[in-house]
Amino acid sequence: MNGKSTSETDLDRVYLSLKNEAEDGGYRFNPDVEFTKNLIRGLLKNEQRYGYRACPCRLASGKRADDLDIICPCDYRDPDLDDFGACYCALYVSAAIALGEKQVVPVPERRPPRSLRKSGGAVQMVSAVQAPVFSLPVWRCKVCGYLCAREQPPGICPICKVTKDRFERFA
Repeated sequence: MNGKSTSETDLDRVYLSLKNEAEDGGYRFNPDVEFTKNLIRGLLKNEQRYGYRACPCRLASGKRADDLDIICPCDYRDPDLDDFGACYCALYVSAAIALGEKQVVPVPERRPPRSLRKSGGAVQMVSAVQAPVFSLPVWRCKVCGYLCAREQPPGICPICKVTKDRFERFA
């Protein structure tokens, strides 16, 4: 992809790879192949621009730390799928939509305004509940929720395969 436009062969290869990866993880791609390939073109264009695949339907800052929450698959995918049957950009859809039983509906933006985000994309949550104390730090994958207790987060999430910068310290 190195600064060049994406060929149809490259696009088809990435489409199949991402589709298989999604299905292996229990997710479904939008059944409209041309629509989905256009989204992937946007992901690849953002990868050329920024070095990471920021959601093509959102405005990326170009600073990975600020955009971690919108690197595909974004932090909002699962809640959007649960509530609306599709993620914000409709790359990922529910089984009912994939089977043509339901239509994609507009999904409201969950990403907080820039002024409410801390570096790293997410909103700082405050809780009145005292967190338990662990002998090792607990790390949570912000994409799939995988938890592990170790000194550092894993290099790659064993569940959804995102990189370690998508983990946050938990508890």
